[in-house]
Order: sequence, then C-alpha cells, then structure tokens
Amino acid sequence: MFDVGDYIVYGVNGVCKVEKVGTVSVAGIPKDKMYYTLVPVYSKGSTVFTPTDNLKVVMRPIISKEEALTLVDSINEIEMIKEQDDRLQEVKYKEALKKCDCKECIRIIKTLYQKRQTRIAEGKKITSGDEKYLHLAEEYLYGELAIPLEMEKNEVEAFICARVEILELA
Repeated sequence: MFDVGDYIVYGVNGVCKVEKVGTVSVAGIPKDKMYYTLVPVYSKGSTVFTPTDNLKVVMRPIISKEEALTLVDSINEIEMIKEQDDRLQEVKYKEALKKCDCKECIRIIKTLYQKRQTRIAEGKKITSGDEKYLHLAEEYLYGELAIPLEMEKNEVEAFICARVEILELA
C-alpha cells in the first residue's frame, strides 16, 4: 500500500503523487471502499481515483535514484526490439508501453532512434506512428526519471546523453 506523498507510476497516467488514501465522496463510488486519490505530476489540474486493490492497472512505486542511475548506465546493454514487420513492431511497442517499465521505454526509444537514422540515410522521414510511440516512450521514461534524479523532465534527455557519452569514453 502506498502512503500520502509517495510518487507512483499509474498506468498510462504516468507519474502520480498520492494525495490521499481513504474513502472518497464522489457520487457512484462505494463509501466503504478504500481509494487512492492521485494527482498526475505532468497533467496539471487532473485527479485520478482508484481502488487501493486495483489489479487492472499497473500501479508501482517509481524507481529510486540508485536504480535510475544504474538504468541509465546500462542503456548500451539494453536490446532493441527486434521485429522487421512494421505492424508487428507497433504491437510490440503497445505491449511494451502497457508494462509501464523504464527498461521497455528505453527499448522503444533505442529502436526508433535507430530506425529514424536509417530512414534519414535513405532520404525518408520517420513515420507518424513511429513518432507517436517515440514521444510516448520518452514522456514516460523522462517523466519517471526526473523525480528521483531531482531534475525537470525536459532536462532528463540531455542528462542521459551526457552520462552515456561519458561511459562510452571511459
């Protein structure tokens, strides 16, 4: 069970802060059931109510600073998604995103960065579908890493690039 003030990942809502744990006074919601009141960190003005025993949506604590640094340091070892068929690749992206796992987001990002470079070399642009999945994976990954690394979400990509470059030079 999570406590008030905890940062958690809640499905496609991404990083949320636990605002309240208890019953809620909303019409249609049972008064005897325990709920989390969650505030999505990157969606200002929205609130999510979910049962504390919800098993349908991924709900987990965000990773620690140590885990975040270890993850970034292991980026070069994380394998890309190996699927040549574009339709099957999209299915794999969807499955990976549903896991709400940072490592899966990195797999998508690495795959699509490589695909983008290949397409640019061929004089083509990345497809809008690939662009969508790249954006989603980056949003989820950078959003989660920003909290334990104590930085703004828009600073995470540069931090990762700098740290990976330093590791490659070492």
